[in-house]
Amino acid sequence: MSRYSAPIDSLDESQPAGQARSVQTTWMYTLGAIVFFFVVLDAILLLTALANFSASRSLLDGMLVALVLLSSVVQVRYCWFLRVGRGGGMPRLAWTVTLAAPALVAWVLGLFAEGAGLFAALPLWLAANVVAPLLPKRQRWTLILLAAIVTIAHPLLAAGLLNNPFDLDSAGRAWLLLSYGALLPAMILSSLWWWEIVVTLDRHRSVAADLAVAQERLRFASDLHDIQGHHLQVIALKSELAERMLAIDPDAAREHVHETRLIAKQALEETRALVAGLRDVDLASELENAREVLTAAGADCELQLGALPTGADVRRVLALVVREATTNILRHSSATRASIRLETTADGSTLEIDNNALNSATDATGQVDSSGLAGLRNRVSALNGQLVTEVSDDRFALRVSVPAKVRAEA
Repeated sequence: MSRYSAPIDSLDESQPAGQARSVQTTWMYTLGAIVFFFVVLDAILLLTALANFSASRSLLDGMLVALVLLSSVVQVRYCWFLRVGRGGGMPRLAWTVTLAAPALVAWVLGLFAEGAGLFAALPLWLAANVVAPLLPKRQRWTLILLAAIVTIAHPLLAAGLLNNPFDLDSAGRAWLLLSYGALLPAMILSSLWWWEIVVTLDRHRSVAADLAVAQERLRFASDLHDIQGHHLQVIALKSELAERMLAIDPDAAREHVHETRLIAKQALEETRALVAGLRDVDLASELENAREVLTAAGADCELQLGALPTGADVRRVLALVVREATTNILRHSSATRASIRLETTADGSTLEIDNNALNSATDATGQVDSSGLAGLRNRVSALNGQLVTEVSDDRFALRVSVPAKVRAEA
């Protein structure tokens, strides 16, 4: 049964949502390898059919040339449907009929064409091999076995029933076709197996990034609950007691109201401290965390550190730059390589972050679909520094320069 509710030919031209560019490139290499095999085999078949037609000038051989050519074109186009992987489901019936019909007619006419033999049977074998990977495992191997039997039976039927033996004068060419044709199922299935591994790894990488974000949200939610839950419960209890004792003992009620105010103030201060702990980060910790996160996401991250800046404002802004840049790399690229370089001299501090595999969502100016970089530019400008981004091919680079003597603006 197909895993898709819609015919797959409606999906084969577009890249799946969220799929990395490297995965798209892997599919193009996989498709190119499969198409190359079919083109080589079909070219040999077509040359053989043309040679037979040139020698005989018969209508039958001319029809075989046209059928082999039509079958070759449909086979190459049908390869695009293999993107769904093994057992991914069949395209619309019209595509399969268009693929099988010329190959089947060539198989029948080849019985009567002198010297056609195995060459006329191979288009049906090729057609079966491009269809079989889309079927469930049991049906897949059943189709390949039946196709092998029908292909081998073709020259035997032509020789035994119609007295049209296979011409072995072109044995070298026949053996080349037999060798490539016999390896075709293994080549297609192994290529699709590798393609499925790449897709699965990309999906796991995306899930890992989502889990990291979810874990951070859960941690913050847990900390916030621990702070607010207890204080709000005490505030509710104190308020209820103050309300009950207001008419009985005003002094006690006043004391409860006073305690409620202090508890609310304490809750506010602890909440601010929690948020401040999230926003004000240590530069050294943030640099190390960036390397760990990018490495966990599958990127080879190089961290080159010189002396850290001494100014607290500079360290805080650079830490925010590292955090935002790391987030953007995870969100807007499929990076396999990244580098972070920090250098501090007597003139100031320079931070450079770059990565490869930039997604197409980033425009030519290096702006991504978020306000993070705009906010960082404002923070860096407040320190009389500069934040510059650069896009080159599929690489994205971010450079921040902050002078040594700065005057923070209010």
